[in-house]
Amino acid sequence: MIDLRTLFFTIILVPWMLSSAARNGYMEARKPKKEVVTIPDYDTAGDSDTSPAAAPKDEGELPTCLLCVCLTGSVYCEEVSPEMTAVPSLPKETAYLYARYNKITKITNKDFADIATLRRIDLTGNLISEIEDGAFSKLALLEELNLSENKLAKLPMLPAKLISFNANYNQLKTKGIKSTAFKKLTKMAYLYLGNNELEAIPQLPESLHIVHLYNNKITTLSDETFCQGNNTQYIRANMEEVRLDGNPLMLAKHPNSFVCLRALPIGPYH
Repeated sequence: MIDLRTLFFTIILVPWMLSSAARNGYMEARKPKKEVVTIPDYDTAGDSDTSPAAAPKDEGELPTCLLCVCLTGSVYCEEVSPEMTAVPSLPKETAYLYARYNKITKITNKDFADIATLRRIDLTGNLISEIEDGAFSKLALLEELNLSENKLAKLPMLPAKLISFNANYNQLKTKGIKSTAFKKLTKMAYLYLGNNELEAIPQLPESLHIVHLYNNKITTLSDETFCQGNNTQYIRANMEEVRLDGNPLMLAKHPNSFVCLRALPIGPYH
């Protein structure tokens, strides 16, 4: 007669143990393997990034968006270290560039050739002494250009839709500005040319609201500088402020030069 304990072991415990082992094995097989995370080598990360935002101009340069702060449509490159001596490569969708207080010395025709979306460029406080004549020719949307606190003696052709142009604190000379450089800019409202070496006032567009020409070397005015000498009915309606202080010019000697203005220029009258 079969021992009851042996029968119990054979019928109940053995199948249960086999089933349990099978379940454990199945669960073990289903455990996911630990994911291996590869950390990129930042010394070479730029080499594999083909986006315009990260592409350096020359081999060995750091990608622009590692040196600067790149947000959607805007690039901020201010007081960059190591020193930035040229305009950086920009993402093609850039609309606003702020590259102030660096060591940029020159603007070439290639710097903005592929960035047709630019609306504002601010290069205040660099060492720019040369701008190739076609450097801004493809910037059909550019509205604001700030080149103040640089070393410019002459200006290139400026974009047609420019609204505000600031070249205060440069070394601009009258012969370095084409006679119609501003006259053709029919949307320009703000023109800042203070602290330069101008000896005469350039032709000004009718659209101007504010013009600053303080601290130059301007010695003469004519009845045509702001007004139309042969048209006493003419009023320059848009002009709100003219600054001529700090020039070797006695404004009181030119009363007919301001008859079309709504307010007298700021400057010496006695």
